[in-house]
Amino acid sequence: MAHRSRLSTILIDVPKDEVDGAAAFWAGALGVEARQVPDEPQFTSLPGVLPGLTLALQAIDGQARYHLDFETDDVEAETARLIGLGAEQIDQWLDCHILRIPGGQLACVIPRHSDDATFDRLATTWS
Repeated sequence: MAHRSRLSTILIDVPKDEVDGAAAFWAGALGVEARQVPDEPQFTSLPGVLPGLTLALQAIDGQARYHLDFETDDVEAETARLIGLGAEQIDQWLDCHILRIPGGQLACVIPRHSDDATFDRLATTWS
């Protein structure tokens, strides 16, 4: 059965105690206003920087890093597709499947969250 997915988010993972400084830096460097994401206090959005993509800071308990999110209309199918390309699932949090991709970076497969028009325009159909 076919499913659709797209690269939707680039997250700058920042230790919790460094988020304020990191948000001020990125907002100033990119010329945007850093915005706390409603109902998700661990995320600070940097809106409008990457058309079609979300760029945000994520407060974490670990070391600084970057990671990518793939949004999809079928988390299980997209996870299997990426594992078939060489990724390894290393964890799961709620509906998010956390993968280590070749090269060592992290990527998450998450349920679709963008609006219909954006998803329809930017998602790829996989069979």
